Amino acid sequence: MPELPDIVVYIEAMERQIGGRVLEKARVASISLLRTYDPPLHDVEGKGITGFRRMGKRIVWELEDDLFMVFHLMVSGRFHWKKKGMAVPKKVGHAGFDFDNGTLLLTEQSTKKRASLHVHRGEEALVEHERGGAEPLEIDLERFSETLTRENRTMKRALTDPRIFSGIGNAYSDEILLRAKVSPVKRTSQLSADEIERVYDATQETLVRFADALREEVGDGFPEKVTAFRADMAVHGKYGEPCPVCGSPVQRIQYASNETNYCATCQTEGKLLADRSLSRLLKDDWPRTIEELEER
Repeated sequence: MPELPDIVVYIEAMERQIGGRVLEKARVASISLLRTYDPPLHDVEGKGITGFRRMGKRIVWELEDDLFMVFHLMVSGRFHWKKKGMAVPKKVGHAGFDFDNGTLLLTEQSTKKRASLHVHRGEEALVEHERGGAEPLEIDLERFSETLTRENRTMKRALTDPRIFSGIGNAYSDEILLRAKVSPVKRTSQLSADEIERVYDATQETLVRFADALREEVGDGFPEKVTAFRADMAVHGKYGEPCPVCGSPVQRIQYASNETNYCATCQTEGKLLADRSLSRLLKDDWPRTIEELEER
């Protein structure tokens, strides 16, 4: 799922390509995409784009006549900048938005179509999309500490809960926790002041570093390689590969359709965190440490 760095770079590219231009036509091909009916979609046609904003992992287009288009890409929704009038792909296409200089396509490479578009009139209507999380790059250490420890959650959950922090998801939370050398399952109530400061610094450094890397990759173009699994990530999506810090194999905890990646040596004092499905299968044979795993 596109997270804060990806959304920021998407918006910057949109500002270059369609900022100040008129949305000539909105062609929605997928019935699952549009989640509102009033105002009708055709009301946005002929309106100028006056601005953009990020709301967590959502992208908001601000249009004339107090209209707003709110996009949530979910896991695999992606934007693509194409020549004007490009057809919406049949299997993966959601919509095409035509401007005088090109067409912005919205696709979703998944059998489960979860991406959404809400059209609203009036600023007050945006409240329903606000989750209340603090902006991690806009707060100081004191506010970060208060926000992080307000509820007793695991570190992984605290960083990815949109009611706590805005825009951090599964991928960048793994990178943050490795950089901070904190376990993903440590409770926020158990954090020392030093650990909180390490997590704060790691959050700032990780989000800024990846946003800058994406900007450099995109240049003056449009992001076409937005992915949760980047080659320059240290642990996320790197199960079994050596940790770039210590060389130990990256471990994982699998749940539903997601997984948490971590380094046992750097983050959990060498202890392997129980993977629900695998540890249930192996029971007493589940290795407890990196050393046991290597022996087996």
